Amino acid sequence: MWPKTPSAFKKLKDYHWKKLLTNQQELSGWRTMANESNETPKGHNLSLPESKHVVICGGGVMGAAVAYHLAAAGLGPQTILLEGSRIGEGTTWHSSGLVGAFKPSLFQVKLTQDSIALYKDLEARGLSTGWKQCGSLSVARTRDRMTSFRRMKAQAVSRDIECELITPAEAQKLCPLLRVDDLVGGIWIPGDGVADPYLTCLTLIEEAQKNGVEIYENCRVTKVLSNQGKVSKVETTRGSINCEHFVNCAGFWARSIGKLSDPYVKVPLHPVEHYYLHTKKIPGLDPMTPVVRDLDGSVYFRENGGRILAGGFESNAKPAFEDGKIPENISERILPEDWDHFHVLLEEMLQRIPSMGDAELERLCNCPEAFSPDCKWIVGEAPELRNYYVAAGMKTIGVSAAGGVGRATAELIINGSTSFDMYELEVSRFLGLHNNRTFLRDRVREVPSTHYALQYPHHEYKTGRNLRMSPIYPKLKEAGAVFGQVMGYERPSWFEPASEDDFDPIDESRRYKIAYTNTFGKPPWFDAVANEYAACRETIGLSDYSSFTKIDLWSSGTEVVDLLQYLCSNDVDVPIGGIIHTGMQNHCGGYENDCSLARISHNHYMMIAPTIQQTRCKHWIRRHLPADGSVAVSDVTSAYTAICIMGSATRQLLAELTDTDLSPKNFPFFTFKELDVGLATGIRTMNLTHTGELGYVLYIPNEFALHVYTRLIEAGEKYRMKHAGYYATRALRVEKFYAFWGQDLDTFTTPLECGRAWRVKFDKDIDFIGRDALMKQRDTGVERKYVQLLLIDHDPDIDIWSWGGEPIYRNGQYCGMTTTTGYGYTFKSQVCLGFIQNIDDKGRTQVVTNEYVLSGDYEVDVAGIRYRAKCHLHSPNLPTKFPDKERDSYHATRDQVTR
Repeated sequence: MWPKTPSAFKKLKDYHWKKLLTNQQELSGWRTMANESNETPKGHNLSLPESKHVVICGGGVMGAAVAYHLAAAGLGPQTILLEGSRIGEGTTWHSSGLVGAFKPSLFQVKLTQDSIALYKDLEARGLSTGWKQCGSLSVARTRDRMTSFRRMKAQAVSRDIECELITPAEAQKLCPLLRVDDLVGGIWIPGDGVADPYLTCLTLIEEAQKNGVEIYENCRVTKVLSNQGKVSKVETTRGSINCEHFVNCAGFWARSIGKLSDPYVKVPLHPVEHYYLHTKKIPGLDPMTPVVRDLDGSVYFRENGGRILAGGFESNAKPAFEDGKIPENISERILPEDWDHFHVLLEEMLQRIPSMGDAELERLCNCPEAFSPDCKWIVGEAPELRNYYVAAGMKTIGVSAAGGVGRATAELIINGSTSFDMYELEVSRFLGLHNNRTFLRDRVREVPSTHYALQYPHHEYKTGRNLRMSPIYPKLKEAGAVFGQVMGYERPSWFEPASEDDFDPIDESRRYKIAYTNTFGKPPWFDAVANEYAACRETIGLSDYSSFTKIDLWSSGTEVVDLLQYLCSNDVDVPIGGIIHTGMQNHCGGYENDCSLARISHNHYMMIAPTIQQTRCKHWIRRHLPADGSVAVSDVTSAYTAICIMGSATRQLLAELTDTDLSPKNFPFFTFKELDVGLATGIRTMNLTHTGELGYVLYIPNEFALHVYTRLIEAGEKYRMKHAGYYATRALRVEKFYAFWGQDLDTFTTPLECGRAWRVKFDKDIDFIGRDALMKQRDTGVERKYVQLLLIDHDPDIDIWSWGGEPIYRNGQYCGMTTTTGYGYTFKSQVCLGFIQNIDDKGRTQVVTNEYVLSGDYEVDVAGIRYRAKCHLHSPNLPTKFPDKERDSYHATRDQVTR
């Protein structure tokens, strides 16, 4: 019985509501029988043991994977897993089981590939996971979707994924059920497949038990206690247990479990309704039918025991359990069908596989799934508590993530670090605002749709906006700002002239503009950014830097200096008023933070770090603070409005507004002074710009921000000063060959690999973190190098642009991939930053020297087309309109701090 129109859905509501209740009873009974037939561990009836090294909360596939990997590493007898109801009864039992290797980033790809390898290994050992390598077929209805597939095909070489671009006819041959007359092509990935999350969970649990892990069902965590900032004890409905490590794998309930500690751990998740449609058995359905994803229709299909299982991600999802109370009982957690809401997805399903309309419907199951605010997984150590780990937010694809994330979490517990670079997935990427339930409820209406949506560059969410705003935000909006959002901050991406459409006749205020790109080619903001870029280079550009992370560190004596010398690879013991740019390395030499430190006084520093580091860098610093409390740390990000003025006339402009001598002799480049500006006082001013141009960044107490901004605008008018957004400053930095944290720099990248070896002071008296690893790398040589590539014969008006993640070829052989990319308005070409390697015939990486880099001929593969590229190892000196003496002095100093 298949409803064809919304009105037909309404007629079926009563019928399907009764059927749903029956299905719930059947499903609950089937799961109970499955538990019994598979001898699912029932847990002990006795009290909990007095102590264990590791406590895992959550008996779904994620918790099972963590337990399995801990047991495999020998920690089984020291590990206990607590499940509030029955093993696998969270979202594990009803998930679709799709396992696709292609993910939005290389790091997620590696985690998924590790999962696939685990399931193959378990099957080879005769242990059931339901793994079936049936391949996956994603189809494209539009040219832009096909462009995204060509980008995937190009990236496959760096991600070690076999895939093939195919025609609509070839797609139909792979899956005869498909309608293909409205398709333009597809991508076939033969290594993908499906697994049964429930069977996988039971197998992992059983193997963990064999190796000593204790399992307790019907045991709910009620409190997580800590001592001196570390996990110490877990209280449950069946007693308490001392422990050194706690892992929150509670899925749906991860956010609630996070609130059971003091301080509570923020795990921003919210469930939304999610629909799984099951047909009855279809005669002749090939069990090796590939997984089909019609991304433009937002739907997927798979064969499941002779049936078709289908689902999708609607454009406007429905939040579930908005009061935050998620039922423990399965039958209460399955929600009523909403055929009206599901109608849009069903239409897309029938359009892609018309024969489904002739199949018998078994059930439509509304089983909610939990999503994070950015549609990414949530993993890693919580910033609020040491030895508290999170592995949650896997959306509908927990089985894809479980093997890899389980291994990575076990490594964190055992070694304190992991072989996977997971910085973009870590729970420390969030702020408290992201855990606000109202924010989450609004955001998750939008998030599921992005799972399959065409992701153009610089994607922006439309919900949860106008949340963090600097005091000058209204003035920026009046000036025509088009806003992006980062860490909840509204940050101008570019500026465009006002038009009549920018005014709302009801509230008579300017409409809020959200940044967009909506193309893989020349973006709509190209000309606006070109004008802003020109102002920054030739006259004056004004940019809002308020979103940057700003942290004050101080002590009564020299303790803060000693701490920073230990944390930083550069020498921070500079004169008062000096600024030093430095990395904070981990024990492997990789970047945990990349920042500037201004020495305010003998025992006081101000740290400026990337916006996305606001939680992460504080976590890193606080975990290394002296136990005696001698060093104080304060996040002052929201206390200061930061305005950057950059360009050749900035000194003349600022000199009009302050009594301080701004001459190079009195206020040289890369130094700090506290200025009076206009009528305001206490303006922390730094003679740098983070873009490579002359200029200053003014850190203004919020109460003075509007005054200082107004004075700058008034005085800047005669200099033809323009507002400049993030895209313009980004273009400046890419052209200057500046590395970005989170794109070029990560926890596995060292200063020696990215041309910053001179910033590492090996001869410091204090043995800083990572020195041994860096000294070893210095002696043996680096196996990759950071380069700048300028594309040749690339026409920015008609060709697809490079947006990051493109393969780099040297002498026709793959050697690396791009990280940050952009258009160089002075070079008048596409600029790609990235790392190249020396890979021998056997696939092994060798030492990379400058001679090796400069002796090659390079190409960058942009969506299947290779463009020749000119390679740079050092930042170029671009022509400017500076006075000659000032220009030469500036470049000499700049090269010392930015090379």
